[in-house]
Amino acid sequence: MRQDNPEVHDCKALVIDGNNNSRGALVNMLRDIGVGQVSQTSRLVDARNELVLKSFDIVLCDYHFDKSPMTGQDLLDDLKASALLPYSTVFVMVTGERSYLKVAEAAESALDSYLLKPHSAGALEERVLQALRRKRVLGYVFDAIRAGDFANAAKMCLKRFSARDEFWLYAGHVGAELLMRLKDHASASAIYTNVYESEGLPWAKLGMARAEFESGQAPKAIRILESLIEDCPSYADAYDVMCRIHIEDGDLGAALETSRDASRSTPESITRLQAQGMLAYLLGQTKEASQALDRAVRVGIKSKMFDHQTLVMMGLLHFDQRESGELGRVLARLEHAAQSRPGSARLQWMATAVGTLNRLFAQELPGCLALGRKLAEDIAHTEFDCEAAFNLLAVLVRLRRANIQLPEADAWVDELSQRFCVSKASCDMLCIATGNDAAYRALIQAAHVGIGSMAEEAMSHAVSGSPSITVEALLVKGAQTRNAKLIELAGAVLTRHAASIDLFDALSTRVQDLKMRYCQKAPQVSLGKNPLRATGGLQLRV
Repeated sequence: MRQDNPEVHDCKALVIDGNNNSRGALVNMLRDIGVGQVSQTSRLVDARNELVLKSFDIVLCDYHFDKSPMTGQDLLDDLKASALLPYSTVFVMVTGERSYLKVAEAAESALDSYLLKPHSAGALEERVLQALRRKRVLGYVFDAIRAGDFANAAKMCLKRFSARDEFWLYAGHVGAELLMRLKDHASASAIYTNVYESEGLPWAKLGMARAEFESGQAPKAIRILESLIEDCPSYADAYDVMCRIHIEDGDLGAALETSRDASRSTPESITRLQAQGMLAYLLGQTKEASQALDRAVRVGIKSKMFDHQTLVMMGLLHFDQRESGELGRVLARLEHAAQSRPGSARLQWMATAVGTLNRLFAQELPGCLALGRKLAEDIAHTEFDCEAAFNLLAVLVRLRRANIQLPEADAWVDELSQRFCVSKASCDMLCIATGNDAAYRALIQAAHVGIGSMAEEAMSHAVSGSPSITVEALLVKGAQTRNAKLIELAGAVLTRHAASIDLFDALSTRVQDLKMRYCQKAPQVSLGKNPLRATGGLQLRV
């Protein structure tokens, strides 16, 4: 065993491989190139526990595990979602020919490196040393990212990228992602375009599409994605971004079809199964929804990437299909999650929603009504978002169908609608939650029209030369309804007419206060814990 390589002599390594022979070979190779301490495990769940409890400089992980529904990529995604993999750790995926394309694509956005079987000790040493060196050379950038100084980190990346210094391409990728985070989409697009035109890398073309979409150019983004998918049909991140665009455009049918493509490409991905299942549910495809959501639970219930909204959707399906035992099991899981995190209002609301349905199923009407009222009493809570509104509406419509009368229900629906009807897509989503119940649908649509009228009436003052009256009116209505559209519009008018508004500072303070309280949540039901909101980019472990 060589002990003469100072770059790896003090390193600690973990080898994760289900095959005894290949795992032993990797362990011996690491020892032969001089790695000081090498641990090993044959199971992904054990590997995760090791990475929770200990710190490693190098992780070698096989992609395929015969006795596990998870892959090495699933473990990597989980580790990063859980913030268990620091920048100082080098993660190298080991893969065979069959999964090469998937791993090569993942390497562009997540991995530090990958190793193709069969491999030699020399190839392993080259990959590990190169990844370690990149960590050290770009350490000052990662330090800035860890400190939250994204602007300075981006500037340092762009300097290295422009000078074509060592690891310039990786620095450009990190820099572009930082610019996306900073909302400088034009500068990010310029880097992606530069890289794609000179290197032809798929991640750069995906970045071009994301930058176009984030800057409001959805049709152009779709054209870029269609071209990318034609060239790289197994590139799952491209489908994710396309799905997100369709969702935000309100085209749930196209989003579901794209989500299916993503799931076929990565059949064990928890987040993609959740997205597919939830979209199928929203479109009334109950069989597909049940299959996808059930698989997401079986594959990922213990993962940090698992979203408990999956269980709420399953609870609604089991209630409608009269599956009492399954409904009870879903409730038990949600109650356990809520008890484990007593500070999570979101989990409490989920457990209360499914608990109401469970009481309704058992004909325990006093308890059912008490839970329904408990759920509704938090409508004004700043954390109560469109997802919570969706779940409450889904419960209320099932009470109506059972002829259970709640005199306050119409007022709750109106209050929810005024708060969350910020667009046609969000209005449609709320209607879907009620199963398109005619009475509730009329209340939701009336609220949507009313919000539009409020905005138009307020903007008429800006047109007539009284922008301060416009901002004041929008703020008053925004505070009354808690509607993010009205609050954001007030901020936009204030910014545009800042020079002519005497009370700018006071109005700005009010705008920021309302934004902090009511404009932080996405205006649609969650489709998993961020598979779509931040997909397709380099994983910045902040």
